[in-house]
Amino acid sequence: MGVASLTPVFPKIINEFGISTQQVGLLITVFTLPGVILTPVLGILADRYGRRNILLPAIFLFAIAGGACSLTRSYEILLVFRFFQGIGATSLGSLNVTLIGDIFSGKDRISAMGYNSSVLSLGTAAYPAIGGALAMLGWNYPFLLPILGLPLGIWVIFSLKNPEPKNDQSLRRYLKNTLKSLYKVKVFGLLLINLLVFIILYGTILTYFPILLGGEFHAPPYLIGLIMSTASLSAAAISTQLGKITGLFTRKKMLIAAISLFGIALAIIPWMPSLWMMLLPSVCWGIAQGINTPTLQTMLVGLAPIEYRAAFMSVNGMILRFGQTLGPLLMGALYMLWGFKGAFLGGAGVVVVMLLILITMINVKDEPEENPGMI
Repeated sequence: MGVASLTPVFPKIINEFGISTQQVGLLITVFTLPGVILTPVLGILADRYGRRNILLPAIFLFAIAGGACSLTRSYEILLVFRFFQGIGATSLGSLNVTLIGDIFSGKDRISAMGYNSSVLSLGTAAYPAIGGALAMLGWNYPFLLPILGLPLGIWVIFSLKNPEPKNDQSLRRYLKNTLKSLYKVKVFGLLLINLLVFIILYGTILTYFPILLGGEFHAPPYLIGLIMSTASLSAAAISTQLGKITGLFTRKKMLIAAISLFGIALAIIPWMPSLWMMLLPSVCWGIAQGINTPTLQTMLVGLAPIEYRAAFMSVNGMILRFGQTLGPLLMGALYMLWGFKGAFLGGAGVVVVMLLILITMINVKDEPEENPGMI
C-alpha cells in the first residue's frame, strides 16, 4: 500500500500539483527516509521488549497517517503525512521476515519465505491495478487504502501467536553480539546486493517505468497498473515453487539467474516498440524478484539467532530503506542527463556490479545454512 498502489497515479499527481517529474519521486523518498534511521532502533527494541510491542503501534501509525494523505490539497503537507506514514512502515517489513524466521526453521524456512514472498507479490500485483482504478475517481483516492490497516491491527491483537525472544543480557553485550553476527563477508555481500536491488527497483521500475508508460505511450493509469501487476504475478508464481527449486539448484546459481534476469529486463525496456511489448520486461523482472527476494531473506535469517534476529534483519531493512531513498535520486540524476535510456541502462550497469559481488563475496552451499543459535 505504501508504494505499489501509488505509482500508477504519479502522472495525475504531477498534473494536480503542478510539480516536475523529479519532484514526484519525493513521495517515495520521504516515505522511505525514516527507515534509514529508525529501522535498527526498532529492531533492537523488538529483540529486547518483544515483537508485538513494536508491530502494533507501527500498523496503526501507517494506517492513520496514510489515510490522512487523502485529505490534503497541499503537496508540502502531503509529503509530511507521507513521512509519518513511513515511520509506521519502518519496522513492518523487517518484523514480517523476523517472525517467519522465529516460527520456521530448516528447509521449511525457505518454503515459508517463498510463500510469504508470493503473498507480498500478489499484494503488489493487485494494488497497482486497484490504485490505477481508484485514480480514475481522483488522485487522492488511492491514499485511502492504508486505512485497511486499522482492522488488521485489531486482528493482530487477538490472533497473532508467536515466540518472543528472551533477552536478559545487558544492552552493551547484546549490541556486541549483534555486531559479531553481522561482521561476516557473506553477510556484507548479501546486504550490499539487497541495497543495489532496491536502488534499481525504486529508482527505475517503480518511479520511471510508470512515467515512461504514461509519457511515451500515453497509457491511462489503469493500464499502467495492469502492466506493472504482471511483474508481481510472475514473482508470486515462481516464489511458491522455491521449495522445489532449491532441491535442484544451489542458491548461488539461483541468485546468478535472478540477477541476470534483472539486467535483461532493464536493458530491453528502452527498446520496446509498443505498450504491450512492455509485458516482456515486466514478467522478466517479476521472475527475477520471485527468486531473489526469498532466497536472500532465508540466507540472512539463517545467519542470525532469535535473540538478535530482529536487530539483524532491521539492519537489512535499513539498507533496503536506504536503497529505496537513494534510488529515485540517483536514477533521477541519470534521467536528467540522458532521459529514460540513462535511467534504465544505468540500472543495468548496477546489475553488473551485483553479479561481481555475488561471485567474489558469497559462497553459497548446496544445503540451507542454519545458525545454531550461538555466537
